[in-house]
Formats: sequence, C-alpha cells, structure tokens
Amino acid sequence: MDTAHATWQPPAIWRTAQVLARGVVAAVARLEVTGEVPEELRRGPLVLAANHISPFDPVVLTAACRERGVAPRIMATGGLFRAPVVGALMRRAGHIRVDRGTAAVGRALDDAAAAVAAGSVILVYPEGRIGLDPGMWPERGKTGAARLAFACGAPVVPVAQWGSHEVVPYRTPRGLLRGLARAVVRRPVIRVHFGEPVDLTGVDPGTPGAARRATDRIVDAITDALVPLRPDEPDRPRHVDPGRPTDTSRSHRRRPPA
Repeated sequence: MDTAHATWQPPAIWRTAQVLARGVVAAVARLEVTGEVPEELRRGPLVLAANHISPFDPVVLTAACRERGVAPRIMATGGLFRAPVVGALMRRAGHIRVDRGTAAVGRALDDAAAAVAAGSVILVYPEGRIGLDPGMWPERGKTGAARLAFACGAPVVPVAQWGSHEVVPYRTPRGLLRGLARAVVRRPVIRVHFGEPVDLTGVDPGTPGAARRATDRIVDAITDALVPLRPDEPDRPRHVDPGRPTDTSRSHRRRPPA
C-alpha cells in the first residue's frame, strides 16, 4: 500500500486517554504486555484484531497499545457514540462508529478502510461481540476484519488478552462496583500479547469464500496467541462470572497445527 499520503495523527485527547487508561488498569490489576508491534507498522497502516472477553477490554487494550507505542482508532458500537460526553470524546478521538444490526453497518467498514488508507491503525474485534464460548476461547469471527484487510491491503496483527473478565462483570453496570472492589484487593494479572502478523498469503480476495477463510486464519492466530496466556486454564476459566451467558452456536473450529 502506498502510504506517502499518510496524514492522520492521534489527537491530544486520545493520547491523554491512553495515559489515563494505563493508570486505571494499574489501579485494579497488574498488566503484563508481551510481543511487539513492528516499528514500521506502529503508525499504520495496520489492523489490530483482538479477542473480546469483557466490557473492560477497551480500557485494557488502550493501555497495552500505549505500552507498544500504538494509538489505534477503535471500531466501537454505536451505543457509545450516542452516550452523553462519551460519544463526543469518541468522535473527537477519531474512533469508528459501528451501528450493528442496521443498514448503516456497511458504512463503518468503508470508514475504517478510508482511515487505514490515511495511515491509521484500526483496532477491531472479529467476534463482533463479547464472546460467549463456555471456555472463553475466541468464537467464530465475523468477516469484517478480513474484508477490511482486503480493502486496504494492510497487515493484520492478532492481539490476545486474558484477565480483564476478572475485573468488570459481563452485565456491567450491574455488579460493577463489587467487581472493581474485588479486583483492587486481589490484583488479578491481565495479560496482553501482540502476535506476529497473520499470514494471508494464498487467500485470493476475488474467490468465493475468501473472507471466511481469511477470518478463520485471523481467529486462529488470536487463539494461538491466547494459549500461552492461560496455560493453567486450558479448558475453562477459573474465574466464573455467574451473569455471563454461554452460547455454543458460534464455536470456532481451530485448524490443526501445521
């Protein structure tokens, strides 16, 4: 991709929010960040694809990205943009609105592709929701991340995270204060790992099913990066949130190791 015209720079409000996010995470947990984002990709164009396990994930990933010198624009649900104060901050920070379940959802992909073309780093959750797999492994992904990569030609870096579910409950704001108080006392470890760029060679965007094949590779890469973050929880998590439903209808079948 030709990036000579790359002009987007993270606004001061977003850089400040990253510093604040690091402080928020430090107040309730211990953050461990591993892996690297190649220096030549830190200012974009780049797609970061992360698993989604908790409402606290955006704060955690904002802090972790700062540790790696990345200021991504986040593809976030339209509800956040409609919220007082928060919505204005999201818009000023340059994040991308996604109105799920509406005819406008396709516009978000166009907006994200244009943002990457302008030199941005975009953070997406391929699952499209907080995952409901009983073992909290990544679900079968939506194809948006793959279609974004095809549209802008940017590399995709998988990001795996583990531990944020021990801080903020699934049904927040219900139980939020209790969860935060428990986290302050217990100081859970939150781990984030930036993996190697996903290998999408051999996937021709012009062939039928290409977006699905690329999506499966992206989710496989996230899963591979997640494995070492939870070595003593290979099947089910130790921390069980009683308010979190489970859904096996979108279970992801991980490809066998090469």
